[in-house]
Amino acid sequence: MLVTGARGGIGRELCRRLKADGLRVAAVGRDAGALQPVEADLRIAADTTTPEGAQLAVAACQEAFGQAPQRLAHCVGSTLIAPLHRTRAEQWSELRRVNLDSAVFMLGAWIEALRAAGQPGAAVLCSSVVARIGVANHEAIAAAKGGVEALARSAAATYAPAGLRINVVAPGMTETPMTAPMLKVEAMREAAARQYPLGGVQGADTVAATAAWLLSDQASRLTGQVIAVDGGFSTVRPLVR
Repeated sequence: MLVTGARGGIGRELCRRLKADGLRVAAVGRDAGALQPVEADLRIAADTTTPEGAQLAVAACQEAFGQAPQRLAHCVGSTLIAPLHRTRAEQWSELRRVNLDSAVFMLGAWIEALRAAGQPGAAVLCSSVVARIGVANHEAIAAAKGGVEALARSAAATYAPAGLRINVVAPGMTETPMTAPMLKVEAMREAAARQYPLGGVQGADTVAATAAWLLSDQASRLTGQVIAVDGGFSTVRPLVR
């Protein structure tokens, strides 16, 4: 099992959950030292926003575990909240590199390894609720995450005959280190929580549980799907009182 972006909230919780299920887990991040608190059998320093880094991550996992990782969770990501007219070209380039380029390179390296080994497998990529429904001031991140979803659907169609399943989780507002600066302001937390029909702000464990299920044999008939873990945000409207 290979988990990228393992230092982040969702990646870290997913590693913990998979380890508890008895799986061998390789955690990937740019800094192996920062991965020490993550529950994993192997910690790999690799920059998966480059093709070389993605290939290194897969190769290191394969060498340590004796086979290509049959499960991949790609949790690398960043965000940007800004209207398009205030989004600089360099901001868009960086956002695309972290969110979309990394998904292309990591998924490609994983597919290549499993095809060479003739093995089936399951992968989960991370999108966002803002790619599912229009949210003001999220144009750039919505475009990048929308690309991730399109990538997963096409790859799922291409590699289904090889027994490779590829799905996506699209979280709503989630309590993670990335969202901590915004959620620490009580007024902003309350405003965010009111937007969700089920109320409140979800924890990373909720998203990780869905990702773990998609990677399991229980989801063996699912591929090319985008599962919104968003408290109903993208599908229903909250009751305003």
